[in-house]
Amino acid sequence: MSVFADIPKKFGLETEVVDALTRNQAVQRCAEMGIRLPTFAELANPPISKADLTGVDPDTAHPNNLWRVHWFNDASRSGRSAIPGHVIIPPALSGVQSPIIMLLGNRFPMINAHKVLAAYCCLAPRLVTGQFDPTRNRAVWPSTGNYARGGVAISTIMGCRGVAVLPEGMSAERFEWLQRWTSDPADVIRTPGSESNVKEIYDACNALAADETNVILNQFCEYGNHLGHVTATATAVEQVLEHYLTTHPNARLAGFVSASGSAGTLGAGDPLKERHGSVIGVVEALECPTLLYNGYGEHNIQGIGDKHVPLIHNVTNTDIVVAISDQATDQLGVMFSAIEGRRWLAEQGVGDQVMAHLDDLGYSSIANMLASAKIATALDFGPEDVIVTIATDGAALYNSETAKTLASEFGGSFGADDAAAVSNRWLSEVDTDHLLHLSERDRNRVFNLGYFTWVEQQGVALAHFDARRDQSFWQSLRELLPIWDELIAEFNARVAQR
Repeated sequence: MSVFADIPKKFGLETEVVDALTRNQAVQRCAEMGIRLPTFAELANPPISKADLTGVDPDTAHPNNLWRVHWFNDASRSGRSAIPGHVIIPPALSGVQSPIIMLLGNRFPMINAHKVLAAYCCLAPRLVTGQFDPTRNRAVWPSTGNYARGGVAISTIMGCRGVAVLPEGMSAERFEWLQRWTSDPADVIRTPGSESNVKEIYDACNALAADETNVILNQFCEYGNHLGHVTATATAVEQVLEHYLTTHPNARLAGFVSASGSAGTLGAGDPLKERHGSVIGVVEALECPTLLYNGYGEHNIQGIGDKHVPLIHNVTNTDIVVAISDQATDQLGVMFSAIEGRRWLAEQGVGDQVMAHLDDLGYSSIANMLASAKIATALDFGPEDVIVTIATDGAALYNSETAKTLASEFGGSFGADDAAAVSNRWLSEVDTDHLLHLSERDRNRVFNLGYFTWVEQQGVALAHFDARRDQSFWQSLRELLPIWDELIAEFNARVAQR
């Protein structure tokens, strides 16, 4: 069957304009707002002078901030860097000889997290094919935090209502941001639970979908999310790798690692594996080890949704599953921010350049770093085996959570003894506990878990669900990219004529 059969209406994978009137309404709105849409190719290789960014605050809903939705922003997020922002984690911090390179997600505009890329990549194809009318539709963004914020940011730029649906247990900083960016409290829907309660998010979205003016942009099943990372994030990884090779010519890309979340970021691993032979590692919380043990539970590694397998997770191309405890991310979050914690790290040989980037590491970022070290240990990687992973967001989004951990686990202060204990527990010796190198049987087991969410609960056709076992399905999806880019270019031309 065609890879697009049964998919378009539900998942937005149209290849032509399906409603000219709706598309014209979107064109008119973009003309009014002064919007030009970047293509997927331009997200991957952003042009230097496509939009005038002079004096444009990266934290405002300015239309030109769409041209900052890429990995090449500099540290100020106002200018463009030749190489995507990254930090190389040294053995003194990781405990392994393999270099772990982390791309910095908090350099993205408006939300200081890379999920704004996913949000744009889900909405843009719907705009240019006449599936979303910003003058009439509300964009609903189900998430465990950052994607919902990214969606609200993109919606605000478009001059339409964006609705954030996220668990009530997420960090206070996420809700404070949403309060600033939304004008109607009804546009922030708090569902029961925390990270692990994704089904409750889906239930809320299914209720909202009864109103046809609500368009659900579910990152867990939106293939635009996957394709955005196939292009933009994979390109960013290769740019960083190429830069690294100028001083380490014998190095190779050995692995790409990302937390599960919506599995969108994991999509970058597919082309990297094809071109470099790198393994793909997926990270989840030990307290809710769904992929690893068919497990369940609650955890605090915010940014990772659990107890299900995302529809856009290319499971049969995933090589390794690693579980990291939220005790590690909670405690290291405190250590990385505390004076005594940083002093301890400096004494262990962590240099000033890396120390300066500790604020760039939020909870899931720390989990990605720890999981990368486990994979390097399990696969006996050496100094020339590079692992690339993602710092999805920075520590600033977790100040309230860090304060809770400081109070509950360290009595309100963090001293030298605490630093030694935390380091010895989580950094000094890298084990391979709770890690599985997936066999074909394991991949099928994990793949089959998705049936219960997507076919039984969410009504995805079985033929579509099963088609995702084959790599030809995922490779065929890339045929959409030039089609969408052509539609975006045509859309922009119509906007310019208004």
